[in-house]
Amino acid sequence: MKEVRLALVGFGNVGKALVQLLDAKREILNQEFGFNPIIIGIATGSHGMAINPSGLETHKAISLSEAGKNIDSLSTLAQPKSIIEFIETCPADVLFENSPVNHHTGQPATDHIKTALQSGMHAITANKGPVAHAYKELVALADKNQRRFLFESAVMDGAPIFSLFRGPLPAVELKGFQGILNSCTNLLIELMEHGKDFEEAIDYGKSIGITETDPAADIDGWDAAIKVAALCNVLMGGSIIPEKVKRTGISGLTPAMIQQALIAGERWKLVCSAKRTVNGLETSVEPQRVTPNSPLYSVNGTSSFVQFELDTLPGLGILESNPGPKTTAYGLLADLINVMRGA
Repeated sequence: MKEVRLALVGFGNVGKALVQLLDAKREILNQEFGFNPIIIGIATGSHGMAINPSGLETHKAISLSEAGKNIDSLSTLAQPKSIIEFIETCPADVLFENSPVNHHTGQPATDHIKTALQSGMHAITANKGPVAHAYKELVALADKNQRRFLFESAVMDGAPIFSLFRGPLPAVELKGFQGILNSCTNLLIELMEHGKDFEEAIDYGKSIGITETDPAADIDGWDAAIKVAALCNVLMGGSIIPEKVKRTGISGLTPAMIQQALIAGERWKLVCSAKRTVNGLETSVEPQRVTPNSPLYSVNGTSSFVQFELDTLPGLGILESNPGPKTTAYGLLADLINVMRGA
């Protein structure tokens, strides 16, 4: 049985969900995929770092973190002075990078991934920043070091988007896509359809934890724009950064506008799109009124949807219904399995 040593940077809801999912799927990973994952390093944002080459007591790490205590006591090595030093010190085979996203630079997550690849680790992330800002550089670095850089959970959580184009869709040309990629704004608009004002909807979104660390990232369209950039760069050969995506958020939507659309049998949606043109890629994030004929019309709550236009398949859609941290963690697990089987 091959032991695979894992290091985690970022230990929020997704990181903890990944730990729990690895435990729940351990027998399947052992029997069907031939490896046993062992978490030997965890670096948190505010509760310290721990490295134990023999394996950390992850249930204690979760308990300490949730109690607001440092996990340093679980470490058997000298305490690293930084995340970079943590990555360089930790003798892991795979790094999971799940620190908070930086929509404008992709840092420090990009440097974390670079360090991991240069240290001989595979790198897996749910962080959109490095994919939008440094995709080509990171893939080249991974190839140079004969490692993998995978990021299934960066867009639509655990839905198989990037892996779909790596495998089951050979020789297709992606002409464009359209979808709802920010679940927070989709829910906020729906709450306003049901009578809440804008601030009430935002407060509810915060209370259930679906907003980004900075709610403006959702409301102003930055989260959607960085996902558009990531899809364009990976699937369409683009070099798009979020600032280059034509972007309008939802703060201009009023209850009156939303009710007028409903009366007309339509709904407002924050629509993400990209298409190939003779002048290159055209990208946008903007509120649009959609009719019942649109596949976007019936995307409710915190669900997400994307429809791809291919040269051979005019309309291929993927719907993800009301995802949570476990969904994102599954995308990370799927990437780990694909690393191990070379897919």
